[in-house]
This record gives sequence, C-alpha cells and structure tokens, in this order.
Amino acid sequence: MDTGASVPTGRSLVFDSGIGGMGVVQALRDLLPALHIDYLADTALFPYGEQPDDLLTSRIVSLLIAACERLQPDVLVIACNTASTIALPALRQRLNIPVVGCVPPIRWAGRVSESRVIGLLSTSATARRPYILQLHRDFAPDCRLITHGARRLADLAERAFLGKAIADSDVQHELTCLFSQPHGGEIDTVGLGCTHYTFLMDAFERLSPPGITWLDPAPAVARQVRAVLQEARRASAPSRPGRLLMTRAPQDAAGLEAAAERLGFSQWDMFAALAPGMAEA
Repeated sequence: MDTGASVPTGRSLVFDSGIGGMGVVQALRDLLPALHIDYLADTALFPYGEQPDDLLTSRIVSLLIAACERLQPDVLVIACNTASTIALPALRQRLNIPVVGCVPPIRWAGRVSESRVIGLLSTSATARRPYILQLHRDFAPDCRLITHGARRLADLAERAFLGKAIADSDVQHELTCLFSQPHGGEIDTVGLGCTHYTFLMDAFERLSPPGITWLDPAPAVARQVRAVLQEARRASAPSRPGRLLMTRAPQDAAGLEAAAERLGFSQWDMFAALAPGMAEA
C-alpha cells in the first residue's frame, strides 16, 4: 500500500473525444484519491476516427493549449489513443507541463502472451495508422498481431457508461470479427486500443473464447501520472471542484450527469462558455 508521502496531489486535465477517458479517471481516482481532476471531452467532433489527421492534430493542439491556459493543470492526460498517436509530439513541444498519452498496449501484450499471437481491438482510425505497425515492430516483433478496427464499439461503450442496455449480439459481432481472422483462434491476449472499451470489459471477458487475457491500459496510465507528478514535485492546491467540460451539449444530459457523478463530477458545462480571460482559481 502507498504511504501518504508517496501519493502526489495537484491538478490534472484528462482529455478525450468523448467519455471514453472516464475509465482513466476511474483508475486515477483509485490510485491518486487526492488528485484534482478536470475532464474535457471534444464531443463536437466525436468520433475522431472519422476525421482527417491534419484537421485533428490542429484542433487538438489548439483546444488543449487553450484548456491548459484556463485550467492550469500540473499534468495533461491524453486519454484517447487516436489523439495520442497523432498529437503527442506537438503537445509536448508547445506545453511546459508533463503530457501523458495512452497508446495501444502492444508492448504489454507481447510481454505476457504465451501463444505469441496477440489481438488488438481499436477504432478503425487507430487500426489503420502506421503507428500501430511501428509499435508492433519495436515492441512485439516475435508476435503475430491481429487487429480489428471496430466501427461501433466506441458508441456501445458510451451507452454502457450511461447505464443503458447493450445487446450481447452487438459486442459478439465485433469479437467475431477479431477472432475469426486467420490465426485468430491462436490469440491468447487482447489489448484494448480505445479507452472507451473499458466500459465493455465485462462483456468482452464473458463473450470471448475461454482463456483470453484482456489488457486495459487505464491503470498503467494512472501509474505514469503518479510517476511524473512525483518527479516534477508539482502540487497545486485547487480551491474548486473538478469540472466536466464538453465542446457540444450531450444528447442525454441527465444520464451523463448521473454517470459522471459516480466519478466525482457534479455537473457538466460547455467549454466554450469559459471566457478566455476567466480566472480558474
């Protein structure tokens, strides 16, 4: 168990295109209960997978520079695989705070797989990016990587987070697309390549073939946040509750507030409603 002295405090800003990063928020709450968390969801452009990379990179960098100026976090957490794979270098160049990304757990899968055949469930945008091939070459070259870029799982995960019923058949269809590929029957380890999928983990474990090890990177992201805060020794003392901010109003505001309350957010607000010069004490 961590001692009080080893658990840093301070401000964090967690970012995602939707509510998928709430899985990272939960991991941060579990590991760093004293950490102040603001959350920004770029819901106006969700899902990111349907947007061109150059537009996304420019938008993410501009949006997060503005958010960091207003919210003054000690660490920025990009709880989105798509945003991490395309915008991390630019963000780290422009910001003077630590930036923690979230990338598909291919290295982790390569360490634990016994069959040396690993799977990756991701969005279609993440699946087609050269970054995935580079991760495979760099960190699991002796493994066969089988990837499925699911088009519907992020939407299903958002519904699950809001407490809505999800049909097993919808999840099963996406799993079948992964495991029915050539050599798919040899997969023994599957990494989640989208933070949204945390909220479908129970269904994945229940509906997948027996003996599959599922890897959710959210706890590893939380540990990295702890490490960078300890190294930076930055510990602001927030005097306000954490904020849940969105770039477009949610369709189910009541459902969102009820679900987000479980993670410590009392209400949501529009990010655009924050005036550029507004103090964020």
